[in-house]
Amino acid sequence: MRKTEVYSMGSPYRETLKISGYRFGHGQKAACIVGSIRGNEVQQLYVCSQLVKKLKELEASHYIARDKEILVIPSVNHHAMNIGKRFWPVDNTDINRMFPGYDLGETTQRIAAGVFEEVKDYEYGIQFASFYLPGDFIPHVRMMDTGRQNTSLAGLFGLPYVVVRKPKPIDTTTLNYNWQIWNTNAFSVYTTETDLIDEVSARQAVAAVLRFLTRMGILKYHSHNGYIATVVKEEELTSVRTDVGGIYRRLRNPGDEVHLGEPLAEIVHPYEGYVISTIHSPTEGILFFMHKKPLVTENEVICKIIRRLHE
Repeated sequence: MRKTEVYSMGSPYRETLKISGYRFGHGQKAACIVGSIRGNEVQQLYVCSQLVKKLKELEASHYIARDKEILVIPSVNHHAMNIGKRFWPVDNTDINRMFPGYDLGETTQRIAAGVFEEVKDYEYGIQFASFYLPGDFIPHVRMMDTGRQNTSLAGLFGLPYVVVRKPKPIDTTTLNYNWQIWNTNAFSVYTTETDLIDEVSARQAVAAVLRFLTRMGILKYHSHNGYIATVVKEEELTSVRTDVGGIYRRLRNPGDEVHLGEPLAEIVHPYEGYVISTIHSPTEGILFFMHKKPLVTENEVICKIIRRLHE
């Protein structure tokens, strides 16, 4: 294992931002793994730390294939993480909306440019990402529909689902999208949590990455087969929204089977304590995502459902 400085930037008001990378093996740039780009992605940071620990053990046992290099970047935006912010603390901009970056631009554009210069030439790119809505997912692999995506490769992670989404204009500045445009096979891996640590899904994510690297011939490692992944298009997911705002009480969890008309959540009056709305399932299927924060606003998405195929 070789710890290197991927990028650094001086700051007039606090210590220099130093982005560290951990390199394993030598030779062809085979796989790059990126952890938290946003400051609340604690689970993503933790998963990368566990991968660094495991890859160090595997390298010591000579389980990394000859002429293959793996790069792990656990954290990009720890200046925000240190003060409990999701985005870059000075101007509240999102580094993951700045790729491929611009080395003469604004601060977050420069950070993105510096990181992307280091990661853009790897054959496989894996990012531990987080969703814009607060809540829990079934662990899955997510891909952009750029015409260059390969869902068969995504299935080799052995996670239950592969989700393909059509990119919107704002998505063209994400790491995943730009990796694909620069001919890297890019995958975003989502675990159950973001700002909390969930050991079960963290272990599942580590196992999924090691499984993928083994199947790609980058590691010589015995791994269990995992799941046979189901490919889902994001537009096929049924979104369920609130009809009022208030205190949110979740009744079901991601991975649960639900039936038409089954209660999913309740909204409680914030002053008087009674249930002002019960949210029912509009379809039959599997809960893929569930809102988690204690408050909701009117017309907010609280869950996404994978519909049954026969519907």
